[in-house]
Amino acid sequence: MLTLTRKVGESIRIGDDIEIVVKEIRRNQVRIGIVAPREVPIYREEVYESMKAESDGADGQEDTGTEG
Repeated sequence: MLTLTRKVGESIRIGDDIEIVVKEIRRNQVRIGIVAPREVPIYREEVYESMKAESDGADGQEDTGTEG
């Protein structure tokens, strides 16, 4: 994992198309802004994990057509 230190108003670039901007820092919260092409999906970690678990659960329930 790469760890960087940034101040409010400073940013980080990921490739040519994605910019992460530190918008505000308050106590134990950091507000960030993300500038990216519309076709790049961006999710909070907990939402992504929930979607992934839901998708994995649906995949595991397929009927194989055999009886046990």
